[in-house]
Amino acid sequence: MDALWEAESTAIRWLQGAGDWLAHPLGAITHLGSQGLIIVLLAAVFWSVHAGTGARLFVAVIASGAVNGLLKSVSYTPRPYWFDAQVTGHHHHGSFGMPSGHSQAAMVAWGYLGLRTGRQGLIWAAGAVILLVAFSRVYLGVHFFSDVLAGLAVGALILWLVLRYEDRVLLWWRSLATGRWVSYLLVATLVPCLLITAWQYGARGDWVVPHTEWIGATSADPAGSSLAGLYTACGGLLGGVFGFTLLYRRGWYSAEGTVTARVARFALGISVVVLIMVLEEVLFGEPTGMAAALLSFVTYAGMAFWATYGAPRMFVRSGLAASAQEVGPTGARETGHSV
Repeated sequence: MDALWEAESTAIRWLQGAGDWLAHPLGAITHLGSQGLIIVLLAAVFWSVHAGTGARLFVAVIASGAVNGLLKSVSYTPRPYWFDAQVTGHHHHGSFGMPSGHSQAAMVAWGYLGLRTGRQGLIWAAGAVILLVAFSRVYLGVHFFSDVLAGLAVGALILWLVLRYEDRVLLWWRSLATGRWVSYLLVATLVPCLLITAWQYGARGDWVVPHTEWIGATSADPAGSSLAGLYTACGGLLGGVFGFTLLYRRGWYSAEGTVTARVARFALGISVVVLIMVLEEVLFGEPTGMAAALLSFVTYAGMAFWATYGAPRMFVRSGLAASAQEVGPTGARETGHSV
């Protein structure tokens, strides 16, 4: 792999040789592939635009993040600015490089939204966003071309699976008894974490950063950071699916309403998310290793459960929203697109 990374580093240095004038616009564009930003936007869609669409895509993006964290945690691959000191890393990341999480998330999120509209112009716009995000990751020095291609390929596979099987899986999930769906959810979110923990602390427990080959500004603990990323996504998936399923069994929720109500729902919902993050920082600081991974799992499970169950239930009880059954035919359509 060193020969491939050397060739790709040369190409990245050539791209960056054009000057830093593209760094700021591409630095802004690259956030369109940030899983964190996408999740916030999807929470806004779920709370204030269309509950069914927001719920489906929320699950798809977080599940994609878990797959990405899993692959990163077994790849042990550098980022360009780790490998080559002459490559400028305009952004800094702690986790391993392959596959590119931004490229993968952009493919799943924007690809889904574009294809679901069925409108040619929006499909082309989604494609342009995906390609720009992918290019930005290379230009900014945070991913090799191979990382980006792998991210796009994994994202395309997940997108295809979601579009093809989401209705079938949704009907099956709704038919499960409580004990069974809870068991399946725990297995899907806990087993990957346990396996990768065993992999990193067992099979790869003696791994250290190869400073003789990676001569750039390497992350202090890329294995630990990658593990924390996996735990974060799996925690979010656990809390999110748990919340959506409970909400469906209690009448679901409609995102319809006045503009004032929609804005108020988003403001209230996101304020609690911010409060949870602030409390985590104040109470626990910046733990490392397994402590960081476990804290991330619990924190993001809690935030996702709030976003998918706590907030909608609060909106309904406070009169800011109605359950799907209370709003008639439109509510029925939203229920049809729910988890």
